[in-house]
Amino acid sequence: MSILIRGAAGGSLLLDGERVAALGDVGRPAAARSFDANGLFAAPGFIELQINGAAGHDLTADPTSVWEVGAALPRWGVTAFLPTIVSSPAGVIEAGRAALRAGPPPGYCGALPLGLHLEGPFISRAGAHRPEHLRIPETTVDWRPENGVRMVTLAPELPGALDLIQRLNARGVLVAAGHSEASASEAAAGIEAGLRYATHLFNAMPPLDHRAPGLVGALLADRRVALGLIVDGLHVDPLLIDLVWRLAGPGRLSLVTDAMAALGCGHGTFPLGDAQVTVSDSGARLADGRLAGSVISLDAALRNLVRFTGCAPADALETVTATPARLLRLADRGRLRPGARADVVLLTPDLEVAATFVGGAPTHVAEGGRWD
Repeated sequence: MSILIRGAAGGSLLLDGERVAALGDVGRPAAARSFDANGLFAAPGFIELQINGAAGHDLTADPTSVWEVGAALPRWGVTAFLPTIVSSPAGVIEAGRAALRAGPPPGYCGALPLGLHLEGPFISRAGAHRPEHLRIPETTVDWRPENGVRMVTLAPELPGALDLIQRLNARGVLVAAGHSEASASEAAAGIEAGLRYATHLFNAMPPLDHRAPGLVGALLADRRVALGLIVDGLHVDPLLIDLVWRLAGPGRLSLVTDAMAALGCGHGTFPLGDAQVTVSDSGARLADGRLAGSVISLDAALRNLVRFTGCAPADALETVTATPARLLRLADRGRLRPGARADVVLLTPDLEVAATFVGGAPTHVAEGGRWD
């Protein structure tokens, strides 16, 4: 199927099957459908590196719900994502990998999972994770993109962590520091071993101290490390979000939601692994009041970044497109150019999602979308 996205700011796009065929002043092939994008602009599809669930489904409690979660995500501009499994009983990770191997149900229309993000169990600060599920790193695990694991969050100070970081990095897994008590020197050793990402910077790690900079200081200071940030205004104060933006810019900042099952559902009680989280106007919280994931969508986080920092929308978009694509070593995602995957989001000038295309197929069209 060919689709001409006509009249978008910056020029039209021709999608031919799963690829971008042409951009700019594009004529309409006789067999192509035409979508009127006047007043909109086109961006690459958003890539979500950390999401625990959505639409009432939790990916740790039920890894087979990955396709229900993926089907919900295009309304928020997400075309590809890393289903995130938190520290959990033995067997849950394999169940997640099996769900990806089984593939989508017939007629699936949604964002594509790129592989699991394993947030734990090799962590030292539990946060919203159940302490009984935490473990010391095991260097024998065979995790790699080819068998369903794209990203691993761990605590670099744990015994065996540096060896595991080296092994995972060599296999093409994005290794992140998070849920950790690491000192600055322990974090630096992890970065030398191959750590290249910070999982929800500031959250589930000791606060930055001017005499003991710790994990946060080491991650901020090393330009080899990209910084994952939850930009909902609850997990990190907008003032600090602005400071991180000034330091890191679009090349190092990666917006994530850490969204849980309540995303898109409103208030109530929802699972996060084998914990229960209550969602209200104060966010998603455990019974003791601690934050446990978020309920923000990636497009809303994008709008917050622009509002909190005053940055240009084009720069903000890098944090959910080109930067995560680079981190995952995906050359055909994150940029709109001929030959790239036809993962496209059409946005209003206010960064509201008007339409989303995954692999050239329309997966979400907001009310008022105009087909010719």
